[in-house]
Amino acid sequence: MSKVVKIEVSDRNPIASLRTFFRAVLQSGDYAGLLVAQHLTMRSTVMPTLVTDPDKLDGIDPLAPVFPINAAKVVSKLSRKPIGGRIAVVLRPCEIRAFIELVKLKQGSVEEILLIGIDCLGAYGNVDYARFAGAKGQESTLRFYQNIAEGKGTAFEDFDLSPACKACEHPLPENADLLIGLLGGDLMSFLSAEAKSPAGEALLDKLGLPAIEQPEKRKNAIGELMAERTAYRDSMFLETSEATKDLTKLMSYLAGCVNCYNCRVACPVCYCKECVFVTDVFDHEPSQYLSWAKRKGILKMPTDTVFYHLTRLAHMSTACIGCGQCSNACPNNVPVMELFRTIANYTQRAFDYEAGRSLEDEPPLSAFREKEFSEVTGGKD
Repeated sequence: MSKVVKIEVSDRNPIASLRTFFRAVLQSGDYAGLLVAQHLTMRSTVMPTLVTDPDKLDGIDPLAPVFPINAAKVVSKLSRKPIGGRIAVVLRPCEIRAFIELVKLKQGSVEEILLIGIDCLGAYGNVDYARFAGAKGQESTLRFYQNIAEGKGTAFEDFDLSPACKACEHPLPENADLLIGLLGGDLMSFLSAEAKSPAGEALLDKLGLPAIEQPEKRKNAIGELMAERTAYRDSMFLETSEATKDLTKLMSYLAGCVNCYNCRVACPVCYCKECVFVTDVFDHEPSQYLSWAKRKGILKMPTDTVFYHLTRLAHMSTACIGCGQCSNACPNNVPVMELFRTIANYTQRAFDYEAGRSLEDEPPLSAFREKEFSEVTGGKD
């Protein structure tokens, strides 16, 4: 049985208790730095920060219901070469899964990284969070969880959690070395920290917190959340499949795309150093546009928008972890996440693969399997 300890919550403020906990992690002497989400002095922005001084943790808020960047990209940058000391990183479940995928794609390493994950109850989109938080960042976080505890849900005014979060069937931080539990307990009274690896257990031993059992209600709370999210996800898959089932419908679905490529930049597992869409291949000659327009008398501008998304789907559907940052970054509210998650569901299921599930799973197309897709190749099982 894994080691579970209790993080006491004083004054009904779990953020302050986590601040004390993470300060102890830095002061343990085993970690040179801590990557954790923190409110910046500018408005209510919450961004990943690399902290080495325990006294610089006053603004941390890893529970804030927002994440404007999937921090897996940041951890990839910190770990792709030796950094000169171990780093503890606090990530959402989808960020951990994205980082696991990047490690398998040789874009990072777990060697100097301690993964700390927190149960995820969802997040708002960037614009919606700004309205929700206003100028009171940490206070709004406490209000978010208080509303959930009182059965008021997550909806606020005319918006709710992002569709990616509502469709996420991975609220638990899989592959974390240390899991901080929220589900099933009274997070205004205490939090649990569970070791999921020898490194996580060693840290808890050093911190010397009192051992406890996981709350009895945790299993039911997880099951209820999973059922709700799975139902939303399956409905989303059906609606998106219908909305994009032929080329005409797909073109309508993507009509708002302006080729800004924000979705590519925001995607945590899109790692090519040079994208084909920013090379000369798609730097068409002016006369070419006129030639295309003459064929039908009209040409939608900019061109190549559908081709761009089809190319990304071909490249990324096997690695998509459904974090929703693509939609979060879209200036025209194109439902990119719904499309990518739907196609990824089909693609990953065909390869019996789930992005970010395990370091041991080989990414599709990276290994030869003699009997794979025998119904297509005509080989025998």
